[in-house]
Parts: sequence; C-alpha cells; structure tokens
Amino acid sequence: MNLPNYITLARIIIVPLLVVVLLTPFAEDWFGISSYALAIAIFLAASLTDILDGQLARRRNQVSKMGALLDPIADKLLVSAALIVLVEKHLAPAWTVVIILGREFIITGLRSVAAAEGIIISAQKIGKVKMWAQCVAIVALLVAGASGNPPVSNFGWELPTFRFWEVPEVQTAFSHISRLSLTSNDWKVIGYLAGRAALWVAVITACWSMYDYFKYFLTENRRRQSLKGVVLDKPLK
Repeated sequence: MNLPNYITLARIIIVPLLVVVLLTPFAEDWFGISSYALAIAIFLAASLTDILDGQLARRRNQVSKMGALLDPIADKLLVSAALIVLVEKHLAPAWTVVIILGREFIITGLRSVAAAEGIIISAQKIGKVKMWAQCVAIVALLVAGASGNPPVSNFGWELPTFRFWEVPEVQTAFSHISRLSLTSNDWKVIGYLAGRAALWVAVITACWSMYDYFKYFLTENRRRQSLKGVVLDKPLK
C-alpha cells in the first residue's frame, strides 16, 4: 500500500456516500443544500482523484499491481453507481445504462480469458473517450436535477429519440442563451440535453470499443496459434 493506492481506496469509499446523498435527504437535513449540488461536488472530487492517483504513482515511481487492480474497479463502481441512481431519478434511460454496464462485464470477462491465454489487453483511446463521455453525462444530468424538478423523460416524446428543437422548453432556453439571461429551468433543460447527448456518445463508444477489444483478442489469439503451428511443423534436428 502507498499514497496513490490510498487515494484510490478513498474513491471506492466515496461511492456509497454518493448514493446516500442522491437517494436520501442527507444533504438538505445536514447542510441545507440540494442533494444534486452535493452529489456533483462529490462526483467531481472523486473524478479528480482518478487523475491524481495515476500521476502520483508515476511521479513517485509507485506503480503497483494493487493499484492496477483497484483503479479500474474504483472507476467502474463510481460510474455504475451514478448511472444507476440517475435511472432511479428518471434522468437517464435504463437501456443506455444496461448497454454501458453490460459492456463493462463483457470486457472484464474477455480480459480474464485473454490473461489466461497470456494476452494482455491494454486500454484503448476510444475507451478513454467513453469514460469522459460518461462523466460529462453524469455531471450534466445532475445539473438538470439540481436546477429543479427533473424534466419528463424526453419531454414527453417517444423513446429513444425526439426532435428536441421542437420542444417549447428547449426553444425558450435557446432564446435565453442568445440574450444571456438563463433561468434555473434553462439550466435544467440544457443540462438534460447535454447529458442525453453525452450518453449517446458513451453508448456508441462503448459498443465500438467492445468490438475493438474482441477484434484485438481474436487477431492476437490467431497469431499465437499460427506461431505454435509453425514451431510444431519444424523437423527435429
């Protein structure tokens, strides 16, 4: 154990606190502030620790197997808890969360199988895009909740898409942006739209990255099998 690993553990401990803040009147009763506002602060602080622990580990030469194990677990716990609570709060559609979390289980299983075959599947750039899209979606949708009662899912339009430019609340928010006179309801609408757009990015990149992971694993596995075949076909001297 070292300082970066303790920071990672702190991020794991924050996860149940985030759930309690969002699903109970804890913030209002103890601090007199919106539970969404406190949840945003907690989530941003936890996200910053994700950057901090990696930088400290590399700077102090304290990269360890424990850290490599705990860091992705902490990230997945934090994002998964936040997304599930957003579904409970009617701020995120369940189908997007099922796809994102299902992808995490599948990739975790694939990495275990690959490790058993001696194949290490490292993180890819598209996976980083997915992670950032998830964080943007969570913060934006929490802003939508913090600015008042959460908007009706898709503003009453049919799932999974809707013509947001035709929604009266959206038209009002855009007109207020041009006049730089945003109200709390405008922030709610803008946060909701930004969050839903980021969720779409997260879903697309989740599927895309899963395809890339499987493609890499199958290609590497075939290459190793072909090399074994070449070695076995060589005559003994």
